[in-house]
Amino acid sequence: MHVLGMIPARYAATRLPGKCLADICGKPMIAWVYERAREARALDDLLVATDDERIRAAVEAVGGRAEMTSPNHPSGTDRLAEVAARVSCELVVNIQGDEPLIEAAVIDQAVEPLVEDPTIRMGTIAAPIGDLEEYQSDTVTKVVVDGEGYALYFSKAPLPFYRRDGECDSGGQTPWERPGAPVPLKHIGLYVYRREALLWLAGLQPTPLETVERLEQLRALEHGCRIKVVQTQYSPVSVDKPADLERVRELMAQELQSKA
Repeated sequence: MHVLGMIPARYAATRLPGKCLADICGKPMIAWVYERAREARALDDLLVATDDERIRAAVEAVGGRAEMTSPNHPSGTDRLAEVAARVSCELVVNIQGDEPLIEAAVIDQAVEPLVEDPTIRMGTIAAPIGDLEEYQSDTVTKVVVDGEGYALYFSKAPLPFYRRDGECDSGGQTPWERPGAPVPLKHIGLYVYRREALLWLAGLQPTPLETVERLEQLRALEHGCRIKVVQTQYSPVSVDKPADLERVRELMAQELQSKA
């Protein structure tokens, strides 16, 4: 089975233009993502799908491979689908280009179910939510799963809803610390697709729930495509705004110092 990792990367990010090329401890962010992702044992090949020659040059400077794509794609998924349509592979792994601290082992975890079970068309990962602030935040995507680990729904809203209330009990417990209560899960935007499933999804029009929630993975659920969710302890720091970039710089500096 040929597994292709792809990192979608565009220069014109809405909140932080040019963030893929932002310097982090002496390297552009996209270079860190590429170098860390290529350590994943599950990947047979890895490339960056981009519409910008500057990003391509940054990737090639660290010995990476980049494929140029149309500048008109509305999402990273569409960008990957353009490349997947012209290359040969069985699985495509969508690795976010704004997570320079990505762990290779997490990529391996996400790929494993689709390698073992040919009936799974799409997979992703999620991590336990740690506190009420994260649970209630409308910037954090939550996912609830069924007994077999397949996604039931994704939302920015607090999921699941704990009937009593969303506040701490007098004893300082969160709602999910009560006996029998499920722990809420934060969705992490790393996806694994069978190539045919990726091309099929990219060819569909946006669906109603996808449109109101602004979560494109809901397109798969609305069309009956089950999504396997691998639970992990990995909780990434994504770069979406200047404060995130500064935080990642600090964390990367600490990591490099610890290895020195």
